[in-house]
Amino acid sequence: MHALIPCAGSGARLPGDVPKQYRQLAGAAVVAHTVRAFLACQQVTSVHVLVQAGDVQARAVLPNHPRLRIHEAGGATRSLTVLQGLRGLQSQGAGEQDWVLVHDAARCCITPQAIVVLIEACRHDAVGGLLALPLPDTLKQAAADAHAPQTMRVATTIPRDGLWLAQTPQMFRLGTLLTALEQRAQAGITDEASAVERIGLRPKLVLGSSSNIKVTFADDLMLAESLITMHACGVTTPGADHA
Repeated sequence: MHALIPCAGSGARLPGDVPKQYRQLAGAAVVAHTVRAFLACQQVTSVHVLVQAGDVQARAVLPNHPRLRIHEAGGATRSLTVLQGLRGLQSQGAGEQDWVLVHDAARCCITPQAIVVLIEACRHDAVGGLLALPLPDTLKQAAADAHAPQTMRVATTIPRDGLWLAQTPQMFRLGTLLTALEQRAQAGITDEASAVERIGLRPKLVLGSSSNIKVTFADDLMLAESLITMHACGVTTPGADHA
């Protein structure tokens, strides 16, 4: 049971002196909070953080731990980074039937309890699965105004029945995920589940938590800090960590 944490992005949508995964909140870097949650799960054999070549920040902000490894395996895209991380795991002796949990470095509010929920729900599944939430809001498809191209207007309303918001971790057998990422074109692959879907498999949806947010914009940093502080104090956030 291995965790792969892609940590090679530039975080362009959150400007700052350092990429978003190294921004400080609640006394530690974003990625440090993420890594600690996985290290707290004894079911997770090893945790692998995937960074760009020459990255010196990860080692500066992450703890020394016997189950933690940092690899310069960053690619031009997230899927390439994950693919290179999987190949690295394989070269270190991981088997095709080993489980791999891929998780966004910027989803720093993940809790050990949520990770365990996913593991228990998927460890005997034929395919694997992901944390996700049923879409709570009305979904609108947008189109540019013909007379004012900078103005977006509603083109149609999309029924939300059966629609879910994908989160991470996403948990699949190493061999399955390696095949999915190697055999299919990278275009359109936005997460590991979409790659697995392309080879004809149907990942399991496991109810996640509304607190499992991904830090993307400036406001997300403030929300994430509040959530992490609440978790540290033992406060359960509304709608969080559903089993």
